[in-house]
Amino acid sequence: MLITALMFFTRLPLWRWFTVPSENFQRVIYYWPFAGWLTASVMSLTLLVTNSFLPLSVVIVLTIMSRVILTGALHEDGLGDFLDGFGGGHSKEKILAIMKDSHAGTYAILGLILYFLLTYNIMINIEPSLLIMFMLIADPFCKMMSSFITARLPYARTVDASKIQAIYSQPTSKEIAISLFFGLLPLLILIWLLPSFTYIFAIITPIVLFLILTQWMKHKIQGYTGDCAGALFLLLEISMMLTFLAIHTVL
Repeated sequence: MLITALMFFTRLPLWRWFTVPSENFQRVIYYWPFAGWLTASVMSLTLLVTNSFLPLSVVIVLTIMSRVILTGALHEDGLGDFLDGFGGGHSKEKILAIMKDSHAGTYAILGLILYFLLTYNIMINIEPSLLIMFMLIADPFCKMMSSFITARLPYARTVDASKIQAIYSQPTSKEIAISLFFGLLPLLILIWLLPSFTYIFAIITPIVLFLILTQWMKHKIQGYTGDCAGALFLLLEISMMLTFLAIHTVL
């Protein structure tokens, strides 16, 4: 399942060396936080290496780019579709139709511009050493939270209408434990290295936002889609980053 998670959530060409059962993709979302270990590590390594010989403004852009390239903009595509669908649709059918359309609309373009602007300005205002620890915590944690969308909502489409021709299965107690393990372990390890324990309160914002956004999805489309899951991750992560910066500024 770990290989399946890396195959599904990144652009690593693992399919050349590994063959995984198709049913693995129905449960892969619960291993999403494990993929977060890799994406967060790549971002952190990019920041660590480039910060030694490039201006910080360039370093931050390269750091953001590293995850986008590694994932093939999978989550950003989901956020764009989510913004277009929920911004321009007034019924479940219309929202789902817009989200499946490959063309980017005004809501997607403006939303992604604002998302990257906010991300850049948050990251450039945190010291690199502290930012590295935060990225290693936030990416897996917010992917863990987002994986629980399947426990809170049913899938809004049919299997045939799904982009990946598969529907995530309902989580078992084992899969919930797996997601919790991969999502919380970096937090439990690194929180003791942060300059203040107060930073742990940054996890409150994504938890609250998760409840609000999933309730909104339930109201609008009576469920979720893959795009909703990807968008949820990015929105939870940026809310956690913003809270982290606010705590950092106060301290």
